[in-house]
Amino acid sequence: EVQLVESGGGLVQPGGSLRLSCAASGFTFSSYAMSWGRQAPGKGLEWVSIINRGGSSTIYADSVKGRFTISRDNAKNTLYLQMNNLKPEDTAVYFCAKSPVFIMGTYDYRGRGTQVTVSS
Repeated sequence: EVQLVESGGGLVQPGGSLRLSCAASGFTFSSYAMSWGRQAPGKGLEWVSIINRGGSSTIYADSVKGRFTISRDNAKNTLYLQMNNLKPEDTAVYFCAKSPVFIMGTYDYRGRGTQVTVSS
């Protein structure tokens, strides 16, 4: 059974940083691209970033480019999202997803998410 469990969310002031983690199990983690997405209250789903299976290629949404960094540790079956210079508009539930291909927005499984709130 595929399981994706996010952690690391919380309340942070504007300009602050958070690091999200996603623990994966139930599939061969190193064989798949992985993604981060987010959903704010009353808004649609937004894909934030994707990383290829080896970790050598990444894509970011324009809204987070230069502030967020996606990475993975295939030995630990863990995906990360380092978020710097956070803004109130980054407030959302962030989830990780298993992506069958290296194309932003594609996924077949996703986690339940972790809440990130950016507020002073």
